[in-house]
Amino acid sequence: MITSRGLAALILTILFHTALSAEYLYKDEVIHNPLFNKTVEKLGSELYEKTGVSLRLVMLKKLPEGLDINSYELELLKDFNEPTILLTFSELDSKVDILASESSLYKYFNKKQVLSPVASPVQAFLMSIVYARSIEELKSMLNNTEGTILPVLSVKSKPNELIGKYSAAMYNGYLDIAHQVATSKGVVLENDAGNTNKNGLFIIKFIFYTIIIIAIYMYIKRRLFIRRQKNELQ
Repeated sequence: MITSRGLAALILTILFHTALSAEYLYKDEVIHNPLFNKTVEKLGSELYEKTGVSLRLVMLKKLPEGLDINSYELELLKDFNEPTILLTFSELDSKVDILASESSLYKYFNKKQVLSPVASPVQAFLMSIVYARSIEELKSMLNNTEGTILPVLSVKSKPNELIGKYSAAMYNGYLDIAHQVATSKGVVLENDAGNTNKNGLFIIKFIFYTIIIIAIYMYIKRRLFIRRQKNELQ
């Protein structure tokens, strides 16, 4: 018969063993889902075997006191000898970043595209009209679209849906980076669910454009109503 103390020790042993074996989902303080862990480990392991690049996902509840996300990643990279790309998310800090251990690794994937807040060229054009403060910013917005993380994170969700959203967003980004690195290296990943990734982004784009069209329609309708009222008063 296992005592409560013995059961607690057994659970801690299992958790410790899982933490040690989680090589590519390097830290997970947010999701705690065995299937998510297994999926990331499978893709990360295949990517490393075929390209020699280690892509590690870090999911934090909150950054350590006194460290910004870049400083935290720099400290973490000291633990690895092989070429490593870190994809880091901090829930309470609302921060996402990508940092490579070697500058040469950036030629294998487009960091700005992966972290772009816009999901398509049309959305980029609309946002550039509103937010671009210079020609350089406008060009940057138009050239870096098809973001795979921030568009998902920006979708409004209920508290009980947050874990699902975080899982989808970070795996989306992880998959995107893995796909780009593999393509640049001339290899094909069996665990690259590229079509699933694109379908998810299509849904997000559809929702976004629907909201934009409704907003434009309501704005025009409101303007016409105000103009009609003014004409009737004259």
